[in-house]
Amino acid sequence: MVVLPDNVLFEGGAGQTVRKEAFENRRPANNTVFAHWHFLDAGCESKCLVFRQQTCLQGFEDLPLLHIFVDADACPVKHEVYRVASRYGLDVTLVANAWMRIPNETWLDLQVVEDGLDAADDWIVAQVQPHDIVITADIPLANRCLKKGARVVGATGKPFTENNIGQAVASRDLLSELRSAGEITGGPPPLTRRDRSRFLQQVDEMIQSIRREHPRDSP
Repeated sequence: MVVLPDNVLFEGGAGQTVRKEAFENRRPANNTVFAHWHFLDAGCESKCLVFRQQTCLQGFEDLPLLHIFVDADACPVKHEVYRVASRYGLDVTLVANAWMRIPNETWLDLQVVEDGLDAADDWIVAQVQPHDIVITADIPLANRCLKKGARVVGATGKPFTENNIGQAVASRDLLSELRSAGEITGGPPPLTRRDRSRFLQQVDEMIQSIRREHPRDSP
């Protein structure tokens, strides 16, 4: 059994080499995605991934086919997306109405769409495929992507699903009416560290779930 600390999970260099060897020759321990590891001397807690020996990671070869689309204009978790995508070797497309600076990575692309209220949404819906992952807080966009079979998660780590999207749409419409009437002002609260941690875990679980549902075909 091998336990990898979080710096090995997400960093480049030597950490990337160790991570690649772990995914190619081992598999995550049963029922264990993240395990808490407490460093008594440092007085802090980190997260680790636990691996067991295996000839190959079933389904890992299919993961590059999965694509992550980010509704990027107001997305506060872009760096978290980069970390997860780098770890799994996934392609990411950021969709925005204006140019923005992004890391110079071959697996990362910025798609700037024409000005328009729903231009970015329309582009994502046209491109997304079943079992892709979409990162957005936009409820109508989430609803459209779910109808195409994609997985959708918001910046706080809350997934949009067929079971909760109806309630989310209804709540959005109600809040929109209250704002129009001046009864509600201001926006959502700022993202917390717990929100970012929950987001990372949720995206990781989505990828793992897609891998389990679509394992590598037997030879």
